[in-house]
Amino acid sequence: MSTCLIICGALAREILALKERHRWQVDVAAVPATFHMTPARIAPAVEKRILELRERYDRLIVVYGDCGTGGALDETLDRLGVERIAGPHCYEWYGGGLFQQLMDEEPGTYFLTDFMVRHFRTLILKSMGLDRFPQLKQDYFGNYKRLVYLVQKPDPALIEEAKAAASYLELPLEIRATGYNLLEARLLALLQEEGVKANA
Repeated sequence: MSTCLIICGALAREILALKERHRWQVDVAAVPATFHMTPARIAPAVEKRILELRERYDRLIVVYGDCGTGGALDETLDRLGVERIAGPHCYEWYGGGLFQQLMDEEPGTYFLTDFMVRHFRTLILKSMGLDRFPQLKQDYFGNYKRLVYLVQKPDPALIEEAKAAASYLELPLEIRATGYNLLEARLLALLQEEGVKANA
């Protein structure tokens, strides 16, 4: 059975690493991560990918959370009969039970992942206009109390970049090593359902 994972571009490194680790015989097609800045574009973009690919594969799995679509993504997938990995967003996938614990402890928590740290300047500063209008920083981040970096793959350079991001945002930084956590576990469960074979 041929399978393709339609993924958020923000997960590309992680999905390819998991594919290599488990030797999954799947193809991967991405939707641009920048659509997170305009969530209304996510469901139509995923639908376009599905329509492009569905004749070529026996099974499509969408690796996306709701990610601000307000249920539009799930409505689209239900209409098209395509499944997605369970969970609301990548913070929950990576953090697992820790994510809810951190939110219960401090609702004013801003989260970063490896991808977000790596692309902080583009994703946050540029996309949110902070490079042009730095006075907006207080409007965007003034109610946050801390920054939590959920680490997928430990990298000293990314730790330093996270520290710089925390300094810029004027928030205390907490670093929690999570690995791939539920992203890996849930994908394993989905792919084992159909017995996706690894190379011998």
